[in-house]
Amino acid sequence: MSLLNPDSALIFWMLIAFGIVFIILAKYGFPVIVGMVEKRKQYIDESLQAAREANEKLAHIKEESESILTQAREEQANILKEAVETRQRIISEAKNKAQSEGGKLLEEAREQIQKEKDDAIRDIRKQVAELSVGIAEKILRQNLDNEQKQNGMIERLLDEVSDIKK
Repeated sequence: MSLLNPDSALIFWMLIAFGIVFIILAKYGFPVIVGMVEKRKQYIDESLQAAREANEKLAHIKEESESILTQAREEQANILKEAVETRQRIISEAKNKAQSEGGKLLEEAREQIQKEKDDAIRDIRKQVAELSVGIAEKILRQNLDNEQKQNGMIERLLDEVSDIKK
């Protein structure tokens, strides 16, 4: 017998052995193999579904992060705008306060100057009055050195006073 030309009995027994092995495999082996392949297929399908869900979640997270960044930029712009407005308001208030304080100080200085001027004029008038009285006293002493001149002067002054009252 040769391997290239097998005998018909050998082929028969080989077919019977093959059939028995095939039946055993079909009953016990193939279901296990098919079950494992199905489990592997199910695992792969679940992994693909999880990957799709992860991609969707990632896309959703990216959208959320972009919206959060947009909101943060808007809030930053609003905060900067408010800071500029607050700075301008503070500067304006400081200017107004400085101007009002300056005006008050200027008015107080003017009042102080006017008061000092009035005091100086009063003092000068007082000194002029004292000097005038002193000078008049000296002149009257010279002019009224005798009694006749004194009596004439008294009568004249009385006449002037009586004319003023009328």
